[in-house]
Amino acid sequence: MTVELPESAQRVQDFLSAKGFSFFVRELPGSCRTAEEAALSVGCEVGQIAKSLVFRDETTDDPILIIASGANRVDLNKIEKVTGQKLGRASGSYVKERVGYAIGGIPPAGHRMPLSTLLDQDLQRYDILWAAAGTPFTVFSLKPGDLPGLTGGRWLDLAQSS
Repeated sequence: MTVELPESAQRVQDFLSAKGFSFFVRELPGSCRTAEEAALSVGCEVGQIAKSLVFRDETTDDPILIIASGANRVDLNKIEKVTGQKLGRASGSYVKERVGYAIGGIPPAGHRMPLSTLLDQDLQRYDILWAAAGTPFTVFSLKPGDLPGLTGGRWLDLAQSS
């Protein structure tokens, strides 16, 4: 029996399959809108959640994707020092229009356009990660080593110090 995925989750599954990845998108009964909810739903540590956050480059107005550990807050000042990019908040409508997914379900890849992507180096501490797959109820698992090939992103220290 095949389970039918919501349209946006199916787009993620189709993208992953077309790119040759064998990741399997699954729908969960509980919300995965936040890293904490996702960790509870899949039964993992919050740090294993690869949360996809979209920011707006204040110079170019381009969307910038940051994939951060669910346990971390992103330090925009650190990112600016390393990349030279001044990042600002992106509204829900900006994200939906430019990226193609609503906040709370943004996948790490398969967007409307290729996104410049930064990867939280702390994700490399885990054997398995969980990422959103197009809706607040869909996820897929992957290994940290899969992220650069999937996203074209680069690893950075981008977490706020505690």
